[in-house]
Amino acid sequence: MARSARDLGPKTHEATGGQTVGPFFAFGLDYEKKHQVVFPHSPGSVVLGGTVFDGAGNPIPDAVIEIWSADENGRIPRAHGAFHRDDHSFTGFGRAATTDVGRYEFWTRNPGPIDGGAPFYSVIVFARGLPDKLVTRIYLPEPEELLAADPLLSSLEEDERATLIATRLPDGNLHHDIHLQGEKETVFLAF
Repeated sequence: MARSARDLGPKTHEATGGQTVGPFFAFGLDYEKKHQVVFPHSPGSVVLGGTVFDGAGNPIPDAVIEIWSADENGRIPRAHGAFHRDDHSFTGFGRAATTDVGRYEFWTRNPGPIDGGAPFYSVIVFARGLPDKLVTRIYLPEPEELLAADPLLSSLEEDERATLIATRLPDGNLHHDIHLQGEKETVFLAF
């Protein structure tokens, strides 16, 4: 007869704390075209990129960034296999390792508003020395009326808000730096 957790008595051990990420192993992290949420240069594609900085303002050469977003119509992707890239399906998920100069880059699409909210990418940051992942968002810089009405952005001071909003480049692509600590520290979410 199977025993339930209730039958085992009181818990005797505390939960184990998070473990620092790294060194990075390719097994399970690396797969072909992982940073291509859409096929490069396909209609509607944009590049989302930036640099990850430590508290002293130095670029981090061995961080991993993951993004997830809705499609341009605000629909949550239902395509099978976030790790499978067929050059046609939009799965909404991507992973990128930073370069030697701390740069990350994704080929993706501008997410649309989900339920009328401000469009954003969900972001997870893994890096050496972090006891656990960091969770944040990268918002599109438009439309301004949706940004103004967003509950998270509305709860922040102006300088904090700026750490979550990407810059639209003249070519239509997006730039967004992530600062893990320091004066320009990105707002991270408790998750």
